[in-house]
Amino acid sequence: MQKRTLLAAMALTPLLGACGFRLRGAPNFVFRSIYVQAGRGAPVGVLLRRSLESASDKLTVIKDPASPDTAEVICQIISEQAQRVIIGSNVAGQVREIELRLIVRFSLRTPGGDELIEPVEIRQIRNVTYNETNALSKASEEEMLNKDMRNDIVQQIIRRLAAVKSLQVS
Repeated sequence: MQKRTLLAAMALTPLLGACGFRLRGAPNFVFRSIYVQAGRGAPVGVLLRRSLESASDKLTVIKDPASPDTAEVICQIISEQAQRVIIGSNVAGQVREIELRLIVRFSLRTPGGDELIEPVEIRQIRNVTYNETNALSKASEEEMLNKDMRNDIVQQIIRRLAAVKSLQVS
């Protein structure tokens, strides 16, 4: 039985390529150097720098804030807002559900000021149930969800940076 299953899986493997499925590879950028301009200690900015450094061997992340103009492009994290909104409560007024929001605005421009990606907003939202008796575990769950939202936003920014096809403004 195991041999049949293995043979069937091997026979169906080539069909994955035929349907257009392929693993996401490393992003290809049209620029060779980038400076990430973000507020001091901004979590998304720090994570974006780290992710870009490991994303491609061909990309140099300029870290010196005194010389951002040495980069081919500048990715500016315009704003980063983390919000915690109560969306559900019981009859006694106790919180039962919380919505976590992370909103990041960014743009991509050349050192000369030409906008390659106009300011755009990316939002991530997660809902969390809340119980006062498990306050510590819920706090750690919220922190994990915030990290997850930051990672998702950074990956979306990287995909948008990789989608830039030319350093010339059309």
